[in-house]
Amino acid sequence: MGYVYLVGAGPGDPELLTLKAVKCIQSADVILYDRLVNQEILSYAKKEAESIYCGKQPNNHSMKQEEIHQLLIQFAKEGKKVTRLKGGDPFVFGRGAEEAEQLAQAGIDFEIVPGITSGLAAPLYAGIPVTHREFSSNTMFISGHMKKDGEKELNWEYVAAFVDTLVIYMGITNLIDICKRLMVSGKNSSTPLAVIHWGTYKHQKTVISSLQEVCEKGDHLNFQSPSIVVIGEVVRFHEKINWLAFKQEVL
Repeated sequence: MGYVYLVGAGPGDPELLTLKAVKCIQSADVILYDRLVNQEILSYAKKEAESIYCGKQPNNHSMKQEEIHQLLIQFAKEGKKVTRLKGGDPFVFGRGAEEAEQLAQAGIDFEIVPGITSGLAAPLYAGIPVTHREFSSNTMFISGHMKKDGEKELNWEYVAAFVDTLVIYMGITNLIDICKRLMVSGKNSSTPLAVIHWGTYKHQKTVISSLQEVCEKGDHLNFQSPSIVVIGEVVRFHEKINWLAFKQEVL
């Protein structure tokens, strides 16, 4: 029987990959990787390793989740060492728990290797702290996907009143609706908002706006995926400690 590593590949910058993740890639016979995994990371794989792309874009999945489960189990039963590479952290909106559950049910040994999640790294690369002693004593991470019929809806009144910093994954499609819900629930319309596109990559782009501006001009701001959205007073630090822009100017 083989073995499976469920590995977080980090947010994009290959230098943010953990040493343990590198070892898992180097030892793998098979690598199954997602769309947001930086291709440079695959260079750690041995020449004879088989790399399989199973990325997902909005409304365009190269492989269904059930097929990924089957491949992980199949390769492990063939006695191979499998590394499942997932962007960011495999258990932060990465469906890693589902894959681990399937492996456990199939009686396959596996190991979980955490990665740096984009919800932390992207804001930091934009000079935005997700917590701050004076402005943010709490942070909430949410998925921007709207709930389907029958699923429990997020308590927007609670979020608007008590959450200092809101970090949204996969939130571009529904961003206008999210901003409207926050304002209707009592959040100040001038609350700053940052959209960080391709966070931690060399071509990272950060756009600063507000809840009101997104609602008024959202369709014309041309926000694109993949992006992390940060809402809260901490966004104002972007102008003060945008170290990445300073580094690029120096270089």
